[in-house]
Amino acid sequence: MKQINNISKVFIIFCFLLLAISYGYAGNPQRAGQAGASELLINPWARTSGWGGANVAGVRGLEGIYSNVAGLAFTEKTELIFSQTSWLQYGSKMFSTDHAVSNISSFGISQRVGESGALGFAVMSMDFGNIEITTVDLPDGGIGTYSPRFMNLALSYAKIFSNSIYGGVTMKVISEQISNVGASGVALDAGIQYVTGSADNLKFGISLKNVGPRMSFNGDGLSFRGFVGDEDDYKMTVEQRSSELELPALLNIGMSYDININRHRITGAGTFTSNSFQKDQYRLGGEYSYRDMLMLRLGYTYEEGIRTPSTRTTALRGPSGGLTIELPMGENGSTFGLDYSYRHTDPFQGSHTIGARINL
Repeated sequence: MKQINNISKVFIIFCFLLLAISYGYAGNPQRAGQAGASELLINPWARTSGWGGANVAGVRGLEGIYSNVAGLAFTEKTELIFSQTSWLQYGSKMFSTDHAVSNISSFGISQRVGESGALGFAVMSMDFGNIEITTVDLPDGGIGTYSPRFMNLALSYAKIFSNSIYGGVTMKVISEQISNVGASGVALDAGIQYVTGSADNLKFGISLKNVGPRMSFNGDGLSFRGFVGDEDDYKMTVEQRSSELELPALLNIGMSYDININRHRITGAGTFTSNSFQKDQYRLGGEYSYRDMLMLRLGYTYEEGIRTPSTRTTALRGPSGGLTIELPMGENGSTFGLDYSYRHTDPFQGSHTIGARINL
């Protein structure tokens, strides 16, 4: 009876939070495109992106750094992930900047600290390839190329507070650079998970992401040589100031439920995402697992107007899918896994992510 009462209390709290966010912090389509550092909204990991990021409540291990940092607290020993994403593919060759808008390389490592804590570090780098330099006098280029680089660094700490409550925080450093203009900033994430049920199969989660000060661009690219005042005055270098950009803050609220049948597990998950600078989103996903060695995932992300080309404001159409093959290494519990995910887009030919995971 006590356990039922706890579940009821958590469910009621989540319902009130969901209603408050829906009316008080609902997504604002009129502000779409006004935020900076939009790469913070891209999930670079294969497992969680395979079901659309729906599992905010039940994400476990290193990938929790993106979805819900509270999941990092479930790190058992040491976990490493190498991931490669062909973001918005438009050619037949995968994982090449010549056939995608960007090639995203990601690496992460997490380590158990003490009996109840875990530290995590992750880096995500976006490569847009070489872009021709053009000027007013040379619109066809021929004077060289430049390579934009976006990079996010994340340092996380998560802790087990009790048998049911897990929480964590992440500090991120943001860098956006081209040859002569750049911007940098910092952001904070925080998350909490609540686990209950007879077999710890019912989970709730909340994550607040991308909260930080405004960013602005600066550099020699915003300077020019000109006269200040009359033409008889001295010619000098004038530096222009760029407008400040806010970060794409958002709040996720989710729940998941596991059904265990012998060696099989079926998990259903749902998440509501309240965005500050775009439409709100509803994420649904499911995962089938056989002995935690073979996992299949499907997900769908819905936002208002996503089904109609004239009202759609994102290239991501909603459907996503993925799979994992994880095999044991030795007798000490270490495993090696390969992850893959696909996100459907229109236009473009989808986004593909492949990752390698090592649990030591």
